[in-house]
Amino acid sequence: MTSSTSSFYKKNKASAAKKKAYDRDYRKKEKGSLASGAKKDRLKKKDAERWSERRRRGIAGKGGKDLSHTKSGGMVLEKRSTNRARNGKNGKSTKK
Repeated sequence: MTSSTSSFYKKNKASAAKKKAYDRDYRKKEKGSLASGAKKDRLKKKDAERWSERRRRGIAGKGGKDLSHTKSGGMVLEKRSTNRARNGKNGKSTKK
């Protein structure tokens, strides 16, 4: 049994071509797990910093609020939606 998405794209060739083009462009962008080289190293370092801080505070693996980097270099607890929604002009981060 195929998924509804799969069967949709089998029936709609134009939509399938459009999605394929979108996916190709998306893979060219270096975001998250798709990143490579120096950018990937920076992302891994940031993740490691956040996780070690969560362990230090005793909240690792327990859900709850996100840790957000501040302009001064510190970290503060913040609601996930607020932290992840904060994006400045042209997608540049605007730290708290």
